[in-house]
Amino acid sequence: MTEADCRSSVAPAGVLAAQADPSGVPFAELDPALLRAQRSSIKWTRFPEEVLPLFVAEMDFAVAPEIRAALAARIEASDIGYLDSPGPLAPAFASFARKRWGWEVPHDHVHLATDVATGVVESLRVFRPAGGRIAVPTPVYPGFFEMLEEVPFEVIEIALDTAREPRLDLAAIERVFAEGPGVDAFLLCNPHNPHGLAHRAEDLAELARLAAAHDVFVVSDEIHAPLVFEGEAFTPFAPLAAAAGALSVTTTSASKGWNLAGAKCAVIVAADARANEVLRCLPPETVTRASILGLHAGVAAFSEATAWLDRAIALIEHNEQLLSELVAEQLPGVRLTRPRAGYLAWLDFRGAGLGDDPYARILSEARVALNDGRHFGTGGAGHVRLNLACAPNTIRDAVARIATILLHPSKESR
Repeated sequence: MTEADCRSSVAPAGVLAAQADPSGVPFAELDPALLRAQRSSIKWTRFPEEVLPLFVAEMDFAVAPEIRAALAARIEASDIGYLDSPGPLAPAFASFARKRWGWEVPHDHVHLATDVATGVVESLRVFRPAGGRIAVPTPVYPGFFEMLEEVPFEVIEIALDTAREPRLDLAAIERVFAEGPGVDAFLLCNPHNPHGLAHRAEDLAELARLAAAHDVFVVSDEIHAPLVFEGEAFTPFAPLAAAAGALSVTTTSASKGWNLAGAKCAVIVAADARANEVLRCLPPETVTRASILGLHAGVAAFSEATAWLDRAIALIEHNEQLLSELVAEQLPGVRLTRPRAGYLAWLDFRGAGLGDDPYARILSEARVALNDGRHFGTGGAGHVRLNLACAPNTIRDAVARIATILLHPSKESR
């Protein structure tokens, strides 16, 4: 079954968006004021109640009923102990990867980690214990820089090629791999956050070839892979790495696709038998620190809640189209990089007249909390990131608030 087959029964985005979230919850019940009273994550506690929170990558959508049932069953059974293997998560993920992406994953190539960040860090520790230099394409998810502080690596930033549309700058990557001290590892974000870029298969194949030629270990963070838009193709890096002879692992989870960020269970997948032998050296704590509830939530997500996922993607696509229209109509000087995966939108405010720090101006004057592009590395200054996984009216409210400060700037900005 192809990815298109899997989505054949999805309602048109416009029809779905007029009604409710992927779980059938009416949009009126996703009003931020109501959610703030119900939820306790940082999305709803970090800023005062008058601030509209669209910063952290958490969905406003209700968790899929199949996942809630799986969690309730584990709690009812008092099954909240430690883990020592992926158990049912390995075949559940492998089946999903085969059906969605044509990626054949041997079950014994799947290893557990607390979350994707842990998967990145622990993989670097066992594959390159002496550390070295690691290349990162930027601007990119700020957590990359934070997690890399845990390992002895010097970070080398390689800006994306944005001349026409964002893509990997393969010429720059080859220069960094080949010249001077070179690099020991490469941290790939696939799909790329914050641009929502589903990398081209030919670009990833060339990256794999370069990595093999220069003995660069590649860690591919594919946490947003389940959220690729209709008509777009997601290409897992592991099969390409295996074909090229590049040493690589993939770390991913159900956390973004199914709104399970706090469930704390991810997988590290070896690209081939050689990488799998190294992953067998992961310390036992990498497994035991993962959550048993997160594991069963992931099993339910990958095996039972794919229809929920398809509805979520349709709604995100609708919201992305809505944002594009609102930016064009109400935010002069602002440029949107239209995502093709994930639920995060990258907005360029350098031409909007808000100065060098649009994030701070939008937070203090419009009372909308976004992500500050400066923290995304080279190429991020002057940009902000906005969360699309919410009710459409939340996006309308956010744009209307921002439009007010663009049309009526404060005295300090005049």
